[in-house]
Amino acid sequence: MSLEKIKNTLSSKISPIVSDEKETKFASVLILIFGEPSKILMIKKPITMNQHGGEIAFPGGKINDEDADLLDTAIRETQEETGISVTRNQIIGQLKSVTTLNSGFTILPFICILNEVNELIPNSEVEEFLKIPFMSLLKTLSDDKDPEHNSIQEMYTFTFQNHIIWGASARMLKQITDKLRISD
Repeated sequence: MSLEKIKNTLSSKISPIVSDEKETKFASVLILIFGEPSKILMIKKPITMNQHGGEIAFPGGKINDEDADLLDTAIRETQEETGISVTRNQIIGQLKSVTTLNSGFTILPFICILNEVNELIPNSEVEEFLKIPFMSLLKTLSDDKDPEHNSIQEMYTFTFQNHIIWGASARMLKQITDKLRISD
């Protein structure tokens, strides 16, 4: 699938401010799609992290006082974790927010498409970079609900090179695959 088709399908209005009646913690991530053939960039967090240690995630993190909005957060965190600098005008869309079940964060995912990704520079929050082939993602994301998961939210899993992607990250991937399947 070409970057152009992915871009056309995933482009959407960007609204980087979440209004939420209940008290929650806010975070955002940047979903980077790049290259031909297309790949999606994810990170493995070190097991030693207090929250989400050892998990596979998108670059991102919680909003801080210096961030004007959640898009600023996603851009700042992506630069810190990967060394990749993107600008607001490179963001093509966003997905529906998802909530982490263990830590209670509401995460707003933004999408950026780049022709290529140069050298990746990890910070202390990154153990490993994963460059997942986009077509592999479309073919193998499980639609099966996890029978052990007692939640109103659906649980999906995806395996890439012995890494299991689950939780909020898998729900974001599922949103992407659903949008791309509908456009076929």
